[in-house]
Amino acid sequence: MTTTIRHEPDAARLAESARKIRSPFELDLSLRFYSPQANLDGMQHPQIADWHRYVGEEWTPPPTPSGGRRVALLIPCTKYKPYSTSREHRAINRALLEAGWRPEGASTAPAGMVGHLDDGESPDLLHDGPLRRGDVFLDRFVLSEPMAIVPYSHIYYWRDAPSPAACYDDPGLFEARGTSVSPERPDCTATPLANGKWRWGPAERQAFAETHNYLAVIIRRCLVRLSPAYAETGAWVSPGLTHRSFLADDAFRRAEGLPRSRKGTAGPVKLVGVLEGAPSLVTMMPTQDQLEDARSRLAGRLEAEGRPATPAAVRAVYARGDGNDTPLGLPEALTHLTGWLDTV
Repeated sequence: MTTTIRHEPDAARLAESARKIRSPFELDLSLRFYSPQANLDGMQHPQIADWHRYVGEEWTPPPTPSGGRRVALLIPCTKYKPYSTSREHRAINRALLEAGWRPEGASTAPAGMVGHLDDGESPDLLHDGPLRRGDVFLDRFVLSEPMAIVPYSHIYYWRDAPSPAACYDDPGLFEARGTSVSPERPDCTATPLANGKWRWGPAERQAFAETHNYLAVIIRRCLVRLSPAYAETGAWVSPGLTHRSFLADDAFRRAEGLPRSRKGTAGPVKLVGVLEGAPSLVTMMPTQDQLEDARSRLAGRLEAEGRPATPAAVRAVYARGDGNDTPLGLPEALTHLTGWLDTV
């Protein structure tokens, strides 16, 4: 792995990054990762490396009362930080609250964070502590590039300072967007396209695979170490996206059609995930069947509400999560998450 080098992108990109960090938090200018190569360099950033060591070796959940048990829930990182202010996380947390889960203990969310909620939304959506229902305690974790895994208790603060998880921007591992490149870097091998976007080259694919596998190792180390504390661990992550790939073993990749390798600078690089050698460590959700059920029930709801319910209209609403950013935030999908929690 190479020594971290700062290559400066253009001002418009910096401004866009700053807009993604919500007050009172601010963008850490050293925590911007716009390409796979920048991500790979970022693994040696002092804060990132220290964080990886912390979650891999130190973090533990609060003590569980006698007779209680804990469940872990892995959810995706989001464009906006802190994660809890995103529509996707608010939808997930709302579904949990509506299913009877209640915040445990005090929240460290800054008072001003409620200004990022819509009218009528509960401040409990921003709570960063465990959730409790009866004798079961639910700890949420965020799967993240470049943080690997973020305990929800650290989405705002870490070591008495703003958490790096609240202050970074990393759109650098999303090949399909055509913008996850750093053309200002001398090691950029991406090709510009006529539509203004870019096609990754071998250096981007190599760095993606190395970063992917590095983060998967950190996540696995954390989850294996913590597994005795949890009765179950579930992941609510989108099919086809990087967070799902961080977790998937080869059998899961084959079943879902996820990439099994990337063609790098010297040939294919195998992608590895948390479930390699431990396929029962995490329950992956939603399944394809669950998403198809959500689409079907969404169509019924749209029709009942008098909204367009043609196949094209349903696809468009589904893709945006009906205002919740992604399908993971759809109420019709989230019934499968809360249903799983009812069984653990």
